[in-house]
Amino acid sequence: MTDLTPPARTDLPWWATAATYQLYVRSFADADGDGIGDLAGIRAKLPHIAALGVDAIWLNPCYPSPQKDHGYDVSDYFDIEPAYGTLEDFDGLIADAAARGIKVLMDVVPNHCSSAHPWFVEALAAEPGSAARERFYFRDGRGPDGAEPPNDWQAIFGGPAWTRVTGPDGRPGQWYLGVFTPHQPDLNWGCPDVPEMFDDMLRFWFDRGVEGFRADAVTFLGKADGLPDVGRPTPFGKGNEHFEHQPVGHEGWRRWRRTVTDYNAANGRDVFVIAEAYTPKRADILRAYVNDEQFHQGFSFDLLLSPWRADAMREAITDVVEGLLREGLPPAWTLNNHDCERTVTRYGRPEATDPVDITRGNLVYADSEVDVALGQRRSAAAALLAMGLPGSLYVYMGEELGLPEVVDLPAEAREDPLFFLTNGEQRGRDGCRIPMPWTADPASSHGFSLAEPAAAPWLPQPDWWGEYAADGVPWMLELYTRALPMRHRLFSDDLSFDWVAWDAADIVAFQHGDVVVAMNLGDSPVAVPREVSAGQHVMVSSLPGHDDPSTIPPNVTVWLTPDAS
Repeated sequence: MTDLTPPARTDLPWWATAATYQLYVRSFADADGDGIGDLAGIRAKLPHIAALGVDAIWLNPCYPSPQKDHGYDVSDYFDIEPAYGTLEDFDGLIADAAARGIKVLMDVVPNHCSSAHPWFVEALAAEPGSAARERFYFRDGRGPDGAEPPNDWQAIFGGPAWTRVTGPDGRPGQWYLGVFTPHQPDLNWGCPDVPEMFDDMLRFWFDRGVEGFRADAVTFLGKADGLPDVGRPTPFGKGNEHFEHQPVGHEGWRRWRRTVTDYNAANGRDVFVIAEAYTPKRADILRAYVNDEQFHQGFSFDLLLSPWRADAMREAITDVVEGLLREGLPPAWTLNNHDCERTVTRYGRPEATDPVDITRGNLVYADSEVDVALGQRRSAAAALLAMGLPGSLYVYMGEELGLPEVVDLPAEAREDPLFFLTNGEQRGRDGCRIPMPWTADPASSHGFSLAEPAAAPWLPQPDWWGEYAADGVPWMLELYTRALPMRHRLFSDDLSFDWVAWDAADIVAFQHGDVVVAMNLGDSPVAVPREVSAGQHVMVSSLPGHDDPSTIPPNVTVWLTPDAS
């Protein structure tokens, strides 16, 4: 065994080893029958969540929004989107969840707001150089009559990053920056109004009982002085060095950490912030955000991006263990989220074993045939592997049902701005956001809508969606409801990690606490070495009915323990 055990810690906060269930609010459960998920629907389905044995739920943005990017375009950071409910509904959810021992995390978008936000509406009506425009990035254009954008920056979701506005007199005016889309103008964190507003926002929701925030797109906060040209084409889906990893952004995060630390000290709480700092295979860059001065945690996306190869998965784990865990920083592992193709589909594609980033540098595959049964088996194995890793775990809704991606939505049904801004070249993320199937009966959208009569769901469910319904108790759900409580019992105070020596090339094996976690990514059974299997029992296997500690079937993960229980 290779010792990669982090420094000993006996004061782990709750979030360091928590299992959190991510809820895409629009797609989880619809209580009022309008076809859109809501807070009342979540409250009604809390028994399902509690049965999984998770510690917390994370709500994707549920603030008022025009829904151009389904909540990631916020028009009011201090209220609830009317389609989802009211602040009173939110307070009820906090109380109901707390009664079941479940904490609530929120999602916040600090890099940009909606073009419908009152600040931006005020800025549009204001003069160039005004205080209202200082909260954003308004600049004069280049060329004759300022008709060219201020620089050559391209937006993450395609097209130019600049949009020209029209003045009160009807004449073309300045340009404003939106590094994602035109309806998401970037906020200027160099303007004191902006960090002050977010300080107030954090305290507002903490006071209502929120226990933490996932911060969206943190690497884009702040822009280089002078907003210089890049001077080269920028690939789709990528930023550039002038609007990523900027010093003003890091100063903003240091301020957040001070705000959270002061809040905890004043209120006897243990709230925290976790970063969506998309830095695949660069734990060194992630460490610039996750430290004692900025974020408590950051998502480790290396496993999510890993192909179905033992060498790649070992590398993904090693980078995070050495980059974070050895420094005493608990990792946050995840395999799925609302922005990427579901593992059942990713792992079921022929390309899944290619020795490259499984998403080909993007979040959505090109079309290829999917073996759903194989994808499910591999997805279950990967989930059990992730559950055994030290740190916290984030589970995206529907993983526990073995849901595949819906890849064939018709163009007229799609909602993702990625699809429209690229003229359909990018399929977008709608396929992982299809409303949940609670029942096999297609009535009321497979139980998604709890009221009768019900409107059609905001995204259409395929005819075969009921095959994965929760009321059928799919085998994957049984695995989650068995393994997640075990994980909590075994690893809640433990960040230990040691690689287990194993000659087989297709095996990923490590020891966490007293449990050996071993995954076979090959196509043939692999014998467990006697020095590993001696006196061991299969505590849990990703393959139903498998209980032989001497052999691991293909595409299966087992937990081996000397405790027969």
